Amino acid sequence: MLSERPYTRDDYPKEKTSPLTWLLAALIGAFVLEFVLFSRWFDSSGQLVSGLALTTSGLSEGRVWTLATYWLLHSTSNLLHIAIVLGGLFALGRACEPHIGAIRVTAVFFGAVVLGGLFWAAVNWKTDGLLMGGVAGVYGLLALYAAMQPNREFSVLLFFFFPVTLKPKNLALSLGAFELLAFVYFEIFRNSSPFHYAPSAHLGGMMAGWIFFRYVNRQPLGLAGAKPQLDRPAWMEGTPSASSHSSMHAQSGPPDRAQLRADVDRILDKINSHGLAALSAAEKRQLDEARDLLRRK
Repeated sequence: MLSERPYTRDDYPKEKTSPLTWLLAALIGAFVLEFVLFSRWFDSSGQLVSGLALTTSGLSEGRVWTLATYWLLHSTSNLLHIAIVLGGLFALGRACEPHIGAIRVTAVFFGAVVLGGLFWAAVNWKTDGLLMGGVAGVYGLLALYAAMQPNREFSVLLFFFFPVTLKPKNLALSLGAFELLAFVYFEIFRNSSPFHYAPSAHLGGMMAGWIFFRYVNRQPLGLAGAKPQLDRPAWMEGTPSASSHSSMHAQSGPPDRAQLRADVDRILDKINSHGLAALSAAEKRQLDEARDLLRRK
């Protein structure tokens, strides 16, 4: 019954703060802290950078935690750096969250940060450079979203003034190609860069997003609140064989009424929490099938 669902009762639990919100708050807080510690009153930039930023010398000395902390630091002289990370994390995190859940969005972000850091360290091990910023994590979410929703058009303001309509797969492929060229030019051939740039870390982040989509997203998370798993889009799938079609039909049978009711309740709860737009194509189809079944009875 409708009255048995949590959102129809007065004791409906309040929604907890999303991990995405905590990530954004951590970025903003760290950036403000950088401004304070880098000022002439404190001048503690050295301690902050050595404790959080990723360097090959730090890794060789055992500061492995910097693989998971360098994303907190950004250039205080280039506000575009932090703006791109905050905007990308907010937009892509919100886009991916209804499909895979907040916990997995956070896992993809940190996985991309760590893999990006490892790839950068392997390429630049002898140069003792410095890596900071969360671009690798954002690139990981971009690669994941492009795999999940390759043709869903969206609009962005190019240089904050010119509206441009793009498809996620085109954006990801274009940025990936650019980063690959920059990787060869700046890091393989060691040409000087006009600004601090780390294409190897960005490519590592994109690789992490693709690896998650290809090998991890079908596996159960094992934690409460996990979202339904995703099917790979048609442009990344091969043509299904006849045997796979026959096995699918063999497994399908008359729906169990209790299971059907539980599935419908879960989908209705998701609509209540995230809106109708958050439903996947499979969930919409499941609602239509339940409606048709009830009409026949």
